[in-house]
Amino acid sequence: MPATAPYDEIADWYESTFLARQRGAAVPGGFADVLGIDQALVELLGTGDGTCLEVGCGTGVYAERIRQLGWQPLGIDLSAGMLRHARGRLPVLRGDAGALPFETGSVDAALTVMVHTDLPDYAPVLAEIRRVVKPGGLFVHIGVHPCFCGGFADRSDPAGIVIRPGYLTGDWTKDSWTDQGVRDKVGASHLPLTALLNTMVATGFRIEHVTEGGQPTPVVLSVRCRQDGASRLAHS
Repeated sequence: MPATAPYDEIADWYESTFLARQRGAAVPGGFADVLGIDQALVELLGTGDGTCLEVGCGTGVYAERIRQLGWQPLGIDLSAGMLRHARGRLPVLRGDAGALPFETGSVDAALTVMVHTDLPDYAPVLAEIRRVVKPGGLFVHIGVHPCFCGGFADRSDPAGIVIRPGYLTGDWTKDSWTDQGVRDKVGASHLPLTALLNTMVATGFRIEHVTEGGQPTPVVLSVRCRQDGASRLAHS
């Protein structure tokens, strides 16, 4: 496991400035409501009473909502800096999302929130999530919308998003239309929509429901999956 993670360098800024700015949005609930994250948690994760593992939990800002839905939140992240802020919000472990330190079938549900673009390869992480979720258990993906966000998308004018060539290329970039976000600081990976959904299916998840969040052009794509059948990733 690496001694440091990219988010270590910006963890304090992320907690004290980035999240504080988002919470200051002029709507009830701030950031989560603006992007539809809170709505996605309610609609796709829903109520439960077991353990919900948040992979890439960051500073743990969604733990309270998960708890309100009846779940017992548990977080894992590679960044020690982010976990320093998360520890007061939920139980956490430092670890690699591609090698989760949990037994097979040991958690009732799993969740990723705005994480897949931070990873160089989402497929092995999905495979690990599928492994640790109980048969029939839930996995909820909440992430940057592949079609409208990325190095190919200029969102400086919310009323007229400009999509340039590059959507079909899965790559990593620090190119960003703003210096107030995360991508220009730690970079981001991109998966086209078909690659993202097909990887979930190939891993052995059954897609149940999909939602979009953010206005006027979606910023977030959320997917509810069910742990279903043997992994097919090796045969895709």
